[in-house]
Amino acid sequence: MLVIPAIDLKDGQCVRLLQGRKDDSTVYSDNPAATARKWQSCGAKLLHVVDLDGAFTGEQKNLASILSIRNAVTMDIEVGGGIRDLVRIDQLIGLGIDRVILGTVAIEKPELVKEACAKYPGRVLVGIDAKNGFVAVKGWVEVTQVLATDLARHMQDSGAAGVIYTDIAKDGMLAGPNIEATASLVRQLNIPVIASGGVSSLDDIRRLAAIPKLFGAITGKALYAGAFDLREAVAIAESA
Repeated sequence: MLVIPAIDLKDGQCVRLLQGRKDDSTVYSDNPAATARKWQSCGAKLLHVVDLDGAFTGEQKNLASILSIRNAVTMDIEVGGGIRDLVRIDQLIGLGIDRVILGTVAIEKPELVKEACAKYPGRVLVGIDAKNGFVAVKGWVEVTQVLATDLARHMQDSGAAGVIYTDIAKDGMLAGPNIEATASLVRQLNIPVIASGGVSSLDDIRRLAAIPKLFGAITGKALYAGAFDLREAVAIAESA
């Protein structure tokens, strides 16, 4: 299992939100590129980057910061947040981003997911954010009546290279991940699943790494808050 550090961008800075609330953010760094280099030096092989301005508005506003991150590290980078058309996907792939993450459009424009997956096989992930088992969209502002598991299976059929599953109730709360829901999703899919939300300790890393076939786990606030050392987390995940 990969331990995947997260960089959430808002106004060009590295921040973390509490349960996705845009007015409840903490700034951790004004140098995203330096932060990315730090996580790579700790052994990370994949970086998770979210354009929070894009997630809330549908317009990406942190492309300069994303490019600075890309130029600063050699590890793979996945980017999400406000990617809602093929033009933006083309742009990010053109900047050297390894994989793009589609979220809201998976509900609103499922045909775009299919088109993007066909154009960029293996490079399109679908981010599924769930609240009480139902999909939330538009920066978690709206909760739909679509079950996360149903959407995940549909996206798999559409050619998605993997699913990033976030439990909103856990995200940014340092309360531990939703192990049961994550394990259930892994069992139901044939494509990789990345867990996100609530990872707060090395014990959480151990519990997630014990889920058979779980591809990776994203951690953000815990790293920035110093709850555990990324090097230790990577070592635990690699030895599981």
